[in-house]
Amino acid sequence: MAEDEVTPSGPDDARENVHESEWKHGVPLTESLGQPVLHPRREQLLEVLSALADDGYGMCLDLTGVDYLLPVERQLPPDVTPERFEVVITLIDHQRRERLRLRVQVPGADPTCPSIVSLYAGAEAHERETYDMFGIEFDGHPDPSRILMPEDWEGHPLRKDDGVGAIPVQFKGAGREVRP
Repeated sequence: MAEDEVTPSGPDDARENVHESEWKHGVPLTESLGQPVLHPRREQLLEVLSALADDGYGMCLDLTGVDYLLPVERQLPPDVTPERFEVVITLIDHQRRERLRLRVQVPGADPTCPSIVSLYAGAEAHERETYDMFGIEFDGHPDPSRILMPEDWEGHPLRKDDGVGAIPVQFKGAGREVRP
């Protein structure tokens, strides 16, 4: 293995190569499972996405969040500081048939990220879902209301520190004695 590669420890033993010298649009570029991955800072996100749209990445396939509540080994370039949350965006260039992933670090003390809806209108529901499940707010989003959970729901179910709730299940005949 080359000196500049990092081997993650994980159940699937996925490999992500981190090369200090590889950059695209001013941000570190890595590779994970054969797919290029960019690591922009939050304040770079819209500028980088605009350049990528000009490069042909015209569609956002997915946008989601990840909660790294507990410290775990993550494969990040040396210039990227791991934070509690990560916003993961997948783009596609249909002409070249290429996908590109972006991983944006988002601190737990300020779980906000710029909205990408102005560049990728299809990300509107994805951002709302990510807010709903992880509590990451998207600055500039046209409709930051909940989409999956009721409006009066407290908390964000996919946050690792969100309390585990329980809804009692009622079965027909519950409480009656059953005889053989």
